[in-house]
Amino acid sequence: MNNLTQTKPEYFQLRPAATENGFGYSFAVKVGNLIKASGAVSMDEAGNPTAVGDYAQQMKNCYADIQKMLDHYGCTFDDVIVENIYTTDMPAFLAQAEYRKSLYKNHYPKSTWLGVKTLALPEFMIEIEVEVYKQD
Repeated sequence: MNNLTQTKPEYFQLRPAATENGFGYSFAVKVGNLIKASGAVSMDEAGNPTAVGDYAQQMKNCYADIQKMLDHYGCTFDDVIVENIYTTDMPAFLAQAEYRKSLYKNHYPKSTWLGVKTLALPEFMIEIEVEVYKQD
């Protein structure tokens, strides 16, 4: 029996009242050594879009939410093994890629970058989801 079937899922909510419970999802789920996070977007504690029109700040806000989840599980960005980025503006993402790279100190995760027409709300310009491997 592997570690995934021996462990009960642990759910993490970042903004339960404002977003997760309202929309019906969890920000992250940990099963065994794997943690899968929903896409992080730039929003305040009430679930309202923030940094509207400011791509660099939206990206930083997404990574700040991911950092909160990593802290909760005792992980760092170097524990991230998969990173998927969805953006409505690929040139803006590429212009800010150095910030992303600065978060990973020892290696980069497997990544997919996708240009999309729209995200959940029209104000969102970037959404970042990650998968993490937490060593024992």
